[in-house]
Amino acid sequence: MGGVNPRNIALIVVGVLVAGGVAIAVVFASTGGDATDTASTPTASASAEAAEPSATEATESAQPSEEPAEAAEQEAAVSPGAYVEYSPAALEAAEGEKVLFFHATWCPQCRALEADIQGSGVPDGVTVLKVDYDSNQDLRAKYGVTLQTTLVHVDESGELIDRYVAYEQPVLAPSLAALGIAGS
Repeated sequence: MGGVNPRNIALIVVGVLVAGGVAIAVVFASTGGDATDTASTPTASASAEAAEPSATEATESAQPSEEPAEAAEQEAAVSPGAYVEYSPAALEAAEGEKVLFFHATWCPQCRALEADIQGSGVPDGVTVLKVDYDSNQDLRAKYGVTLQTTLVHVDESGELIDRYVAYEQPVLAPSLAALGIAGS
């Protein structure tokens, strides 16, 4: 009967290579990507380096981080021609014409309108704020929104100017034109 089947040898070699690759990946992952010299014990100088932060690290950690209020203001500051997630702070900070876009992740027309916004961009002087349709029932009631893809144009105080449903034509430019927003 004799002989070793070359096919079996090939399978064994492939198995060994795969097992070796998995072992290397496990070691790499468990060391946080630093798989060099994992078996050796740290030297005295390495221990001293780890115990004492470098001058750069000490300086960085000694400097105070941004004040929370400043960070919130910077995050909420919106420039014209912007598409941002809705929040009361973002609405208040929005510049130019303010348009609320009532969006639902499960709505194909909403996804199409969002793709158009991201692909074509928002005209200068306009801020579009993406409002989650499902979790903002109070805003829906305030502005009379009954269908996702509704765009609501609001004034500086957040009061309704006009509303438009872009379901049939989920494209930003004609939707803004329907809201009477120039430059669209």
